[in-house]
Amino acid sequence: MKKILAVVILVPIAIVAVALSVANRHDVALSLDPFNAADPAVAIAVPLYVLLFAAIALGVVIGGVGTWIGQGRWRRQARRLRHEAKDMRRENERYRAATTSPATALPVPRRDAA
Repeated sequence: MKKILAVVILVPIAIVAVALSVANRHDVALSLDPFNAADPAVAIAVPLYVLLFAAIALGVVIGGVGTWIGQGRWRRQARRLRHEAKDMRRENERYRAATTSPATALPVPRRDAA
């Protein structure tokens, strides 16, 4: 089901991305000098679709980093609980080993036929 859903979503997105790339092949000037618009010190001429895809990719990366940082508390709690569960299992195994040893077992009462 996930593969079908991925195909249904990703194929139209890929078609739109290819159409956008073909339609926006012309170079645009990316100026990195906000103070001198007429003669910028740093300007790069790149196709428009490269700028659009780079902006989308940068947004995905920034969003992913923000989400990862925001979920740090939950990862820390999961790590703590995992260690606590491991310690509890170890303690439980020691308890079971101690209670099932023959030295600590109570004798089974005999029923004598009187």
